[in-house]
Amino acid sequence: MDNDIRNAFWNALDDSPFVMMRLSEAGAHSQPMTAMLDRNAHHTVWFFMHQSSTLAVEASAEVDFSSSGHKLFAALSGRLHREQDRNVLDKLWSNKVEAWFPGGKDDPTLALMRFEISKAEVWTADITLAGLFDLFTGLAIRPDQAGHHAVGLL
Repeated sequence: MDNDIRNAFWNALDDSPFVMMRLSEAGAHSQPMTAMLDRNAHHTVWFFMHQSSTLAVEASAEVDFSSSGHKLFAALSGRLHREQDRNVLDKLWSNKVEAWFPGGKDDPTLALMRFEISKAEVWTADITLAGLFDLFTGLAIRPDQAGHHAVGLL
C-alpha cells in the first residue's frame, strides 16, 4: 500500500478513532467501537470492551471506518485476539476508558481485544481543485481528480 495513503489512514484514525466493528460470521451486526492506537504497532489496533460483548471473542472480524471529514474511508479485515499483555493494557489505559470501567484496570467485566489487520482497503475522497471546478460546472470528474484507492496491509 502506498505510504501516503497508509499515513493518511493512521492520521485519520488517530484524529477520530470511532469505527463500526462486526464479527465476520453470517448475520453479525456492526457495533460502534473506539480504536486504541499504538503508533509502534503495525497492522494492529486494540479495543476495550465488556466481557459480555459479542465482540469479546477470538474470531475473524471486520471494521469499517469513515474519517471525521468524510475524506477517507476504510474497510479492514482481520482477527480479534484477547490481549494478555498487561503492559499493553497499562499503555493504552486512559481516563476516557476508565469512565466505561469504573473498577479500573482490574475491573472483572473488562476485556482488551487486539485486532490484527490482515487486509485493508482504503479510499480517499480528496477532490482536487480542478475536480471541484469540473464538478461545479457540470463536467465529469476524472478518477485522478477524485481521490485514491489502495488495497494491502497497513
